[in-house]
Amino acid sequence: MSSLETIVIEPQTTATACVIWLHGLGDSGAGFAPVVPVLGLPVNHSIRFIFPHAPEQAVTINGGYVMRSWYDIKSMDLHDRADIQGVMSSEKAVQQLIHEQIAQGISADNIILAGFSQGGVMSLFTGLRFKQGLAGIIALSCYLPGGEHLPEQLADENRATPILQHHGEQDDVVPLFAGKMAHDALIAANYQSNWRTYPMAHSVLPNQLTDIGQWILHVLK
Repeated sequence: MSSLETIVIEPQTTATACVIWLHGLGDSGAGFAPVVPVLGLPVNHSIRFIFPHAPEQAVTINGGYVMRSWYDIKSMDLHDRADIQGVMSSEKAVQQLIHEQIAQGISADNIILAGFSQGGVMSLFTGLRFKQGLAGIIALSCYLPGGEHLPEQLADENRATPILQHHGEQDDVVPLFAGKMAHDALIAANYQSNWRTYPMAHSVLPNQLTDIGQWILHVLK
């Protein structure tokens, strides 16, 4: 079993696909579990949703306060913000969640890795490096750990995987330019990334969640 505790929301029918959704700094899986009904999915959809809880650890920029975090945030400098060793440790835990779903009969190409803020950083980093082709990667209000640089050891298996990037135009936590920098790096490397901004701060909107639901249905066809 995975080392991560999770909230699992099963569909009414047998699950044939899965969305693993990673929360942001200081939140938990419970923070995003309520989005499922807002996505506008058909009643008879067959998608399992998994909302893991990040481990608790001290976060440098918050005065060393212990909270749920996928990795330590060392500074506000985009190029030195993410503790890469922490990122890679959480990557292993997320990989384990994916492998558990594969072991339960859901193929990698029916699995979407999603995340918001710090969770979006993890969805991009993990998805781009995962050695089996995923159905899609959703990266909301986030950035790349390397700023304008893509991660090392990119997986050929996910070179053509659809990527959805959303960002708030008034985001004062992760600046809009940070998300756009990640998008530009992906496009320059010929990834299929769909970029869209919304009139919001560091959050999600109901109409945005509807758009995400439509995208999920599209890539899981």
